[in-house]
Amino acid sequence: MSQSLTSFADLLGSARKSALHLEMRDVYAVDNETERFQAWKDGHRLDPEDRNSWWRPWLDLVQEVTSSGVAVRRARIVSEPASDYIRYEHSFTFTNIAGGEEVRWLPRRLASDLALPGNDFWIFDGRIVQFNIFDGDGRWVHTDQNEEPAVARFCAEAFEAVWGRAVPHEKYAV
Repeated sequence: MSQSLTSFADLLGSARKSALHLEMRDVYAVDNETERFQAWKDGHRLDPEDRNSWWRPWLDLVQEVTSSGVAVRRARIVSEPASDYIRYEHSFTFTNIAGGEEVRWLPRRLASDLALPGNDFWIFDGRIVQFNIFDGDGRWVHTDQNEEPAVARFCAEAFEAVWGRAVPHEKYAV
């Protein structure tokens, strides 16, 4: 495995067919989310009619990629009952869908017999994997990129196994 060689935006922008994302943590302590998460805990919710208030520049990038025909799919494995952070993510996932992503949720109890990698990942066009490495408190540490065919195949199979069992966002309640 090598340290990140290409920026995430470049990887996503270079995808021609697919970008798949598997998330497996119940909490992410992402620095730029701290204020938004606290505001959500205090009762603030994103307004579906106010697209300017949504997560930028992420949604702009996703919309650009999906409008070129790239399938962007995100699967989340979550514990139940859901953590506050997962309920927070669920509350604004409508913005991901509006940007062109497909999102599904898999209760962790239904993933027990699946072979899964040890870290969250993105896989681009079934050939480049970017692992997102977090510490025990959910803080992002770094990314590792891997182009080994066996690793890409394992991650793609893991994603598809989760996707096949997961519940589409519009049908999943937290």
